[in-house]
Amino acid sequence: MHLTKPLLVAICLLMVSLAQAAGFRLLEIPAGPLGPALQGAVWYPCSQTPHDVKLGPFILSVAQDCPVNGAKLPLIVVSHGWSGSFLSHRDLAETLANAGFVVIAINHGDSALNSRRNGDLSVLVERPSDIRRVIDFMLGAWSGAAHLDARRVGFFGFSRGGYTGLVALGANPVFGSAARLCKGSDNPACLQADRGGQWVLVHDPRIKAAVIADPFSDFFTTQSLKDVKVPVQLWGSQYGGDGVAPESVAAVARALPSLVEFNRVAKSRHFAFLAPCPVELAKRASDICSDAPGFDRSAFHQEMNAKILGFFLKYLM
Repeated sequence: MHLTKPLLVAICLLMVSLAQAAGFRLLEIPAGPLGPALQGAVWYPCSQTPHDVKLGPFILSVAQDCPVNGAKLPLIVVSHGWSGSFLSHRDLAETLANAGFVVIAINHGDSALNSRRNGDLSVLVERPSDIRRVIDFMLGAWSGAAHLDARRVGFFGFSRGGYTGLVALGANPVFGSAARLCKGSDNPACLQADRGGQWVLVHDPRIKAAVIADPFSDFFTTQSLKDVKVPVQLWGSQYGGDGVAPESVAAVARALPSLVEFNRVAKSRHFAFLAPCPVELAKRASDICSDAPGFDRSAFHQEMNAKILGFFLKYLM
């Protein structure tokens, strides 16, 4: 990956910011008329010294429950993929928080804790609504809301989280037999769509810039994406996987009217965009933790996180 001038600037800013820590708090967004309670966590700028915090198999280098440091801070919402969690992109969250962003990630209805809904169409309808609820909460009821700038909201999404972000940005998926994925398919979501129903999907114009990684995109057409107007940085794996084909991501790149850049990552599989796995997790989840020969996930994440930081610094700072 070539280190462009904006990327070098982002890396320098990141190195300077390491004098502060990423603050960290677990949180729950209460249930309401629009959906059930949402569990997650928020990372944010903090002036205290970081320490190791263990959550399941993961170890975070954060200052837990410290006061939020700063004013008019930009907000980034993170959306995980199928069977992921709010910790799936923890390294990116720490990177952004160290550089002055507030980052919120939640568990969607198809998270690792709720696999029974993974094939349900209702989750694909619900996910963009989750994002609106998260932004509402962070700008309103969250205890640190006074530190945020409502005019500077960004988004990161991977896989189904990429689908989620595209819908939140204004894309309109096509369900049922018209979708590529559904032609002759017994996918539960396709079968549910073919039975009819009103599928109302939520967009959120408060999002001003987005990073989308290997999006689940077979429900989109060129027409679906025409209303996405904000800057988008798109990432695609070389080999794909888990229902995401490289050619479908390339089709999104061609169709997005506001695409800023498309990064195709050589030698990568779909799950390369997940944070590097700790040893404990790698032993029992080799499917998401292993990479193609010659691919260094840790090195890639250092470069990717810096490039994503540079993008958000340009469009939200």
